[in-house]
Amino acid sequence: MKGFILKITKAKNEDIIVRVLSKDSINSYYRFYGARHSVLQMGYLIDFEIEEDNKGFMPRLRNITHIGFPWIYNREKLMLWHRFIAIFEPHLRDVTAIEPFFYETLLDCAKKWHKQSPKRLALEGYIKILEHEGRLYNPYRCVICNKNIENSVAIKKSFLPAHPECINAKSYNLAEIANLIKTKSSINLSDDSVEALLPIILKGF
Repeated sequence: MKGFILKITKAKNEDIIVRVLSKDSINSYYRFYGARHSVLQMGYLIDFEIEEDNKGFMPRLRNITHIGFPWIYNREKLMLWHRFIAIFEPHLRDVTAIEPFFYETLLDCAKKWHKQSPKRLALEGYIKILEHEGRLYNPYRCVICNKNIENSVAIKKSFLPAHPECINAKSYNLAEIANLIKTKSSINLSDDSVEALLPIILKGF
């Protein structure tokens, strides 16, 4: 089984509890500490086996293999990946069964993280997930005053659109934001716009 580590929690001694997003599930597993155990980090993609506990305790991770990517030793790209992965755990905290879309979106981003701009990939992945969940809002109407937006739009957490004056926030070209939402591509956004939108998406879903 393969999955992305969404969260690592310390348990007794040096044991840990690992929350893993797999293709069709999100589960927590116990991992005993051992000298031969590889170091695990949030965001790692791992291949693993599960050992059920006959006493009904949390299942255990066994035979773990870290599946690396070319960018894993690039500190800047790794840190951004950690920040991107971190928004998934609180969003999916109460979920156990899940559609493959989430795993496949993360895997697609991870495979491209060293070839394309990670900031743009994070933005595009975020937009795709909001659309998949039916939460991608009409960019032409303000969520604050419910009036039409004509030229410039500001963006709130969850990519909610508003008039810049309604939320006292940076404005973006409405046509460019509408194109991003329609195409799920940031190709028409300037680097400055991507840089400004990144902190908003890293606030979470």
